[in-house]
Amino acid sequence: MRDQNYQELVRKVTMYLDNELNESAERELLREIKANPSYLKVLSQEKSFREFIKSKIHRRKPSPALIQSIKEKIRIAPA
Repeated sequence: MRDQNYQELVRKVTMYLDNELNESAERELLREIKANPSYLKVLSQEKSFREFIKSKIHRRKPSPALIQSIKEKIRIAPA
């Protein structure tokens, strides 16, 4: 796969997984993936990576002081 084609495929796969493709673009991507096993590999890798992030990376909760600071800054009207 040429680099530019690969980048475009990754962009489409990302949009597909984010539910950002319209129906026809989604069908076209799925046809391309079905016709090319290397495209299926890219989709599988992206899905696996996302699942890894969801299951293995834990977000720290913000401190109450940070939350309060943000709320106060939102309340302050710009001059």
